[in-house]
Amino acid sequence: MHYPKPLTKGSTIAITAFSSGLSNAHLPRFHLVCEHLTLHGFNLEVGQCLMGKYQGASASADDRARELMDFLTNDSVDAIYPPWGGELAMEVLPLLDFDSLALAKPKWVMGFSDVSTLAVALTSKLGWASAHTPNLMDLVPNAKDTLTEHTLSHMATASKGQFTQYASPKYAPQWPDFCQDSAAQLDLCATTRWQWLVAPQQGTSVTGRLIGGCWDTLIDLFNTEFLDLSQLNQRYPEGIVLYLENAEMNPEAIARAILSMKFRGVFKHIKGLVLGRSFGPESAMLSYRQVLSNHLVNIGIPVAIDLDIGHAPPNLTIINGSVAHLDMGKQPCLTQHLV
Repeated sequence: MHYPKPLTKGSTIAITAFSSGLSNAHLPRFHLVCEHLTLHGFNLEVGQCLMGKYQGASASADDRARELMDFLTNDSVDAIYPPWGGELAMEVLPLLDFDSLALAKPKWVMGFSDVSTLAVALTSKLGWASAHTPNLMDLVPNAKDTLTEHTLSHMATASKGQFTQYASPKYAPQWPDFCQDSAAQLDLCATTRWQWLVAPQQGTSVTGRLIGGCWDTLIDLFNTEFLDLSQLNQRYPEGIVLYLENAEMNPEAIARAILSMKFRGVFKHIKGLVLGRSFGPESAMLSYRQVLSNHLVNIGIPVAIDLDIGHAPPNLTIINGSVAHLDMGKQPCLTQHLV
């Protein structure tokens, strides 16, 4: 696994929206976040693909891929941090020159939601570690929760180092309206409870190399060159722990997603499944939890649910490619080793 250089004071972060861009109403929040990062000593390079002005994305697929390649091959850049995810990051994947990227210095790609579409491809195809983190637009000053607050300190972890994060006490069922208040914070009002859906046969933990992200988008990448779990499982003897989070799928769509993964043999190549809190709608006749119980209790591996991952924040900082130890004992925690 190739770990990019730790992010520290003086590191350069490139900002490009390779999926959805911003509206004018989002700019005060964006400027606040940029000022915050600059005060912490980061150099920012903002690309041309930033505003949401082209068919549901920031620009055409060709323009987004071109700017992304420019940043990925520019070895003065240390990280690429889009404002947030979106819907159409998949369009850029076949337009990237992975042969050229294999010769470039590894760089962090950070964020969640559709950001994970690119992040897992870099990890799967190039062996670059990537980061599932709070999005750029979440990093306002004086964050109320420790997971968001410590995002950048975790990204400063050196290769061969490690860091541990604990379950949040509370989470936010909804996002704040930062179009009305650019400094709006999360309303942490619901109780967090990491738990096993299927516990390990022995002990309270699972260990393996992490990869994952937004279930809604990654469901279309399994068994492709962009997310080849069979190859990853063969490459890393620790085994693979897959983590996923649901953004918009209703229970019926989740059932289809799980069945599709079974049909394609996805669960044969992983030793554990970790699910974040679901942000998708419920249905009148079927609940999200019923679907998990109906379709995941028989896959033969431990399944953890309701972790701090995804669209019901806060978010853990998760390094795709790290060797992780998830302990669901009295004080649930996730320790990641960058080896």
